[in-house]
Amino acid sequence: MKAWQVTEWCEPSEMKLVEIPPPSPGAGEVRIRNGAAALNFFDILQVQGKYQHKPPFPFTPGGEVAGTVEALGPGVSSLKTGDRVMAMVNTGGYAESTVAYADACYRIPDKMSFVEAAAMPIVYQTSYFGLRYRGQLKAGEWLLVHAAAGGVGSAAVQIGKAMGAKVIACVGGEDKFPFCREQGADFVLDYKQAGWVDKVKEITGGRGADVIYDPVGGDIFTASTRCIAFEGRLLVIGFASGKIPSIEVNRVLLKNISIVGLHWGEYRKHNTRLVAEAQADLFRMYTEKKIHPVVQKTYTLDTAIEGMKDLAERRVLGKSVIAF
Repeated sequence: MKAWQVTEWCEPSEMKLVEIPPPSPGAGEVRIRNGAAALNFFDILQVQGKYQHKPPFPFTPGGEVAGTVEALGPGVSSLKTGDRVMAMVNTGGYAESTVAYADACYRIPDKMSFVEAAAMPIVYQTSYFGLRYRGQLKAGEWLLVHAAAGGVGSAAVQIGKAMGAKVIACVGGEDKFPFCREQGADFVLDYKQAGWVDKVKEITGGRGADVIYDPVGGDIFTASTRCIAFEGRLLVIGFASGKIPSIEVNRVLLKNISIVGLHWGEYRKHNTRLVAEAQADLFRMYTEKKIHPVVQKTYTLDTAIEGMKDLAERRVLGKSVIAF
């Protein structure tokens, strides 16, 4: 089979497309013949050796796949060959076949394509856990989503609307406004323009946002503390700005706000039952047409490096996927 391979820390353009034997599933594992594999920014960091998870060499990047189960490892009874599944893996996605743990695989709805399925696992799980479990978002509340045109951001907009919230999308540039409105945002702001904090207050009638979803960090986080509601929850999702912020805790006290962190991957270690329940609810939202994975660009396996370059240069709205 064909697979991209990393033999030393390097730039994505230095990866090699090689021919290797299909991997054999071990105990509790299955092998998936991939129909699609998602591209993620953390794949770039992993190839460069800058990600927290550093797999041994050689390895194939890629953490999200969708396809057909083609082989079962010992002890697997929850799946059968021919099942259409999506899976979350640590590595191995940029290949024609990928091995995954059976308990990290989920049968997909009949009408869901492999391209849609590959675009769903990490970003929708992250946003779902952030809004439902960590942020305790309630119907009728104001939700402010930063980087709302990206993968996790657009998923948060969709899920927030599905949960009954009023959604303000915040992005870096007016060219992204139409995309955010298509995802269901009630209002869209540009955080590169001065005064966006005051506009949040104006939109919410002076209240501020009840839940703020922040994958950006840096100055955006700091500014968010000035437009959060009394008893608001500020979700720390990531630091796409490259700057880890700090906060003067008197602001936490004065408004009775909560600063809530989310490292979704830890739930895969500590509460797999909750991950499965979340995925079942996400599939329900999908079949009810309340959410829909947005794939702006698809690539072939041969052009995966081009896709990683587009990601690195912020030329992608929603998700990008390798289609086989």
